[in-house]
Parts: sequence; C-alpha cells; structure tokens
Amino acid sequence: MPLPFDHFAASLTYDDLPEEVLAILRRSFLDTMGVAAVGSTTPMSAIARKGALALFGAGTAGSAQMLMDGREASPAGAAMAGAFTVDSIDAHDGTTPCKGHAGSAIFPATIAMAQAEASQGRALTGRRFAEILAVAYEVSYRAGLVQHATCADYHTSGAWTAVGVAAAGARMLCGNDPEIIRHAAGIGEYHGPRSQMMRCIDFPTNVRDGVGWGAPSGVTAAYLAADGFTGAPALTCEGPGSEPFWEDLGQGWRVVDHTHYKAYPCCRWSHPSVDAVHDLMQEHALSHDMIDSIEIKTFHYATRLAGHEPMTQDEFAYSIAFPVAAMAVRGQIGVNELSEQSLSDPDILRLSRTAKLIDDDHFTTISTEKRWAQVTLVLKSGQRIEDAPRTPRGDADMPLSDSEIITKYHRLADPVLGNDRASKIAALSGRFDSLDADELTYLMTLCTNPT
Repeated sequence: MPLPFDHFAASLTYDDLPEEVLAILRRSFLDTMGVAAVGSTTPMSAIARKGALALFGAGTAGSAQMLMDGREASPAGAAMAGAFTVDSIDAHDGTTPCKGHAGSAIFPATIAMAQAEASQGRALTGRRFAEILAVAYEVSYRAGLVQHATCADYHTSGAWTAVGVAAAGARMLCGNDPEIIRHAAGIGEYHGPRSQMMRCIDFPTNVRDGVGWGAPSGVTAAYLAADGFTGAPALTCEGPGSEPFWEDLGQGWRVVDHTHYKAYPCCRWSHPSVDAVHDLMQEHALSHDMIDSIEIKTFHYATRLAGHEPMTQDEFAYSIAFPVAAMAVRGQIGVNELSEQSLSDPDILRLSRTAKLIDDDHFTTISTEKRWAQVTLVLKSGQRIEDAPRTPRGDADMPLSDSEIITKYHRLADPVLGNDRASKIAALSGRFDSLDADELTYLMTLCTNPT
C-alpha cells in the first residue's frame, strides 16, 4: 500500500532523507537567498513589505522578520512579503513538469514560521528544518503534478505550494499528528490561490506566479489546523485521479527528479533560446551588428510570452525576444539587464524587434518533461545559421555546476548584502542541516536582517 501523504509528512525523519535530497535542499537554500537579496531592491518587494506591515502585524503566534528587511510581522505576513520578494526576480528554483516554482513559497514560509517558533522558545535545529523542507517540497511537487493532470486551467505555483507549505507547517507546529497535517493540506488547497498563470504571461504585472498568496495561505492553514480547524480532504493529495502521483511516496523523490535551477533571471521558457544565441555568437565569432533578424521556433505557451519592447521588470521576465537580444548584444543576462537603461538600449531593442516567434506543433507536443526551442540567426549577409533544437540547462540531467550556482548567488547577493554577509549565508546554508538551534537561528537572522 502507498504511504498516505499525511503519514509521510508526520513520520519523515532526517535519517530517511537520501543525500541527493539534502543536496537539493542545501542548493535551493543558497539559490533562493541570492534571489531574495536582489529581489529586495525591487518596487514589487517594497510594496509587498509595506502591505505586510499594514495588514499582518505580529500577534500571539510569535513574530517573524521579513526577508532581507528585518522588520517584524506575523508568520503569514512575513511569508507573503518574502514570497513576493523572491518572486519579483524570476531566477529561483523550479519544477519543469509542473511549469512552476516551489522554493519561492517554501523558504519564505518555513523561515517565517521557524522564526515565530523561536520567538516562543521553540527554535528548530538544522536537522528538523531539513525534515520540514523535504515535506514541503515533496508534497508541493506531487500536488502540482496532480493539479496539472486533473484541472483544465494552468494554475500558478501558489495553488499547489499552498498545500505543501500547509502540510510542512502543520508538521512544524504539531509534530507527528497526521490528522492535523491532513486537515492543514485541505485548508491550504481550498483557500489557496487558483490563479491562472497565462493571465500574467499575457499581461505581465506584479501578481507573478501566485506564491505571494500561496505561501501565507499555507501558513494560515497550518495554524488553523493546529487549533482544530478542519478542511480535509485535499483533492490533489487524496482525490480522484491523484493516486498514481503518490504511489512511490517516501521511496522516490520528485524533488530530486524534477528540481531545476536557472542560469538567467527570466522565464525559463526563454532559456534554450538564450543559450542557443550565446553559443552561436561564440562559435561563429559574431557581433550583434552582423545580425539582421532572429527566428525562434518553440512550443505554444512560450510564443505567448510578452513582447519585444518590455517596459518593466515584469514584462522582461515574461519575454523571449528581449532576453535573447540582450544575450546577443551583451553576452550575458544578469541584474544589469533588468535595469531601465537596459530596457531602452537601442541595440538590444533593434534585435528584439526583429525576433520572430514561431509556434511549432511538434515542440508543443514534446514540451512536457522538457521545454524545447530552436533558434536561427539571419545575418545581414543573407546567411542563415541554425542551431539544433535544445532544452534549458539546469535540469537534473543537464545540471548547473556547483561553481555556476555559487557564482550566480554572489552575482545576485553581493551588490546588496556585501561579500562578507553573503559569504556567511553561503557557508551556513551549504550545511544548514548540520546546524544546532542557535546556529540555524543565526543563519535565518542573516537572511532576514536589513540589507
């Protein structure tokens, strides 16, 4: 018999966690904090933090500091502010089959709850925090797979991360009580944001991937369930059609199979095209002024990514043409390419306007476990240089190296936090599961103190 999700969440111990799972959790801790650091500089993050202070002040559950800010809110408020902060820069970890992201909700939510517990004299050790994170990721990913298989609409990550955060949060608050965990998941799912992702892709704004409400929905569900509020069942965990996605729970690990990391701060659907342009420019010793136009053949959803002249960071995040053009012109896509100056760069805009997105039926059919694209550069000489079809780097079978991850982290975090503080976070997050309660509290303080 498959292990029921609530019993899995209640009984999981640190010794049950394979080294591959722990490696993902350590890497995602580091990667998410780098994104949070640069995300804290965005207007979107500032608005979210202002809203959290106005609407979600600290109460009897204990206080938590907002990520990279230091001011105190309730666990739900800090989770909301932190999730919006991470989500404001589209560079965090994700799961390809679910077409979404978990860490952007899980880390702000679990750090906020852990800080609230510490403020009540119940600080977590690193081993216990690893158990919480593993529950949050595994339940989120599997709930997301069920939702994509059983719901017609393409929902944002907030819809299914609310379930994982709720289950993990209830585990944190109530320990080994599967019934409370079961009700928490149901509450989180029922009240979580069932927002349609393509609305934000067609009209990019600050609503992004829904985790800004998925995280606090899950946190709130955990606290309600701990006090006896009922909400089971969560259909993504135990409803019709869900069974195949939970069969190997506790034996197979979707967090290992499906977690990917981003090389660039933009929608991952653009990444194979960005990589292709980078490689073609290098291999053929091209300069951007030699290119007349760019053709990008890809799957249907990707062709709907916003346009050729993004005016905001949101529009940049959900575009292909502009990041591809930025790579051709500058040879990189980093924080500088998100700036207002870069968005009005005439060389990038010239190439971006020439980019043609081609909706390819074959790529649409095969873009399930992977996301496919093929780029052709048309030179002013009339020569056509065609790349082979490719998928993004960063998946489990084509991972970014440890060196690439740490370089990305420092590129995002150092300008905001300074190298000394950023390096301390990197060192401690890389072994967070070995920290005692005082050391883990210190790491979380490094992640939440004012920048």
